[in-house]
Amino acid sequence: MNLRCFCLPLYWLVLITFAVPVRAQNVDVRQLARAVDEHYNHLRSLESDFTEIYRGDGVERVEGGTLWLKKPRKMRWEYRSPKEKLFISNGEVVWFFMPAERQLRKTPLKNLDDMRSPIAFLLGKTKLENELRGLSKVVDQPPLGASDVMLRGVPKAPVAGAVNEVQLEISPSHQIVRIVLMEADGAATEFRFAGWKEDLELSDSRFQFIPPPGVETVEGELGP
Repeated sequence: MNLRCFCLPLYWLVLITFAVPVRAQNVDVRQLARAVDEHYNHLRSLESDFTEIYRGDGVERVEGGTLWLKKPRKMRWEYRSPKEKLFISNGEVVWFFMPAERQLRKTPLKNLDDMRSPIAFLLGKTKLENELRGLSKVVDQPPLGASDVMLRGVPKAPVAGAVNEVQLEISPSHQIVRIVLMEADGAATEFRFAGWKEDLELSDSRFQFIPPPGVETVEGELGP
């Protein structure tokens, strides 16, 4: 199934460190959102383990691996489970490679229609409150972590795939550990992140891809 586009810049994956820990019982949502904006303006790179979960039409698909991000708009999703695959952007071009298929798909980043793509833009300038309407604390369901805080909002920009709600889970260490993209038809795509590392020295070569010999290159849409 092709992943559907989510055209919001997800710059809010990591929160600024406060002197006092975030408390689920007393959350200043606007202050939290502003802290997110400030933090991203100063980050150059990120690394995290990730789990991607899709649920819809009675189907659940779980994948996982490691994600690297570098300003501007560079990303590398290295999937290891259940199948190996690579999703790479050098800031201008995106490659999607599944070794088992011996096929490489390639497209300009500006034309990308994929839920992973906006995460490449998180190391930029944005305002969370400008991206999500009605930003508020989630009170009708518990977070995965007992001490975490969950926020929700409605995307302001038109979103292909009918994403009508975004949920963010924030840990006591002030990082986004989970993003849930809810769709009008009841489907959801969830990204869980663990072990964030900030401002690493990452070579640009990590965000380039050279096709192995004998691999067919297809120009156009990406996604399994």
